[in-house]
Amino acid sequence: MFGKRMKEARLKAGLSQERLGVLAGIDEMSSSARMNQYERGKHEPDFSLVERVAQVLDVPECYFYCKEDDLALIVIQLHRLPPHERQQVTIAIEHMLLDATNARERPGKI
Repeated sequence: MFGKRMKEARLKAGLSQERLGVLAGIDEMSSSARMNQYERGKHEPDFSLVERVAQVLDVPECYFYCKEDDLALIVIQLHRLPPHERQQVTIAIEHMLLDATNARERPGKI
C-alpha cells in the first residue's frame, strides 16, 4: 500500500522520483532507483524515511497505510486543516459516528 500512496502523493506534488528522494534526504545518485523500488513495492522504507517523505509531500504518515481510498482522502484533508478547524471537524465526526453507532444498536428507534 505504501508504494501506491507515495506515488499518488508524489504525482500530485509534481515531483519526480529522484527529486522526492533527494528532498527526503536520500543520496542523489540512488534516490530515483530507491523511490522506484518503494513505489513498486519491491522494498519497504524504514519509518524514519516514511516520516521524511510525508513531510516533503505534506501528508501524514498514516496516509501511506490507508487501504481504503475514501479514508486516505479524509486523512489528508484533516491533516491540512489548521489545528483549530481540525479539532472542530474531529468533534463533529465523533458526534456523527456516535449517532450512527447508536442508531445501529437500536434499529427502529429514533
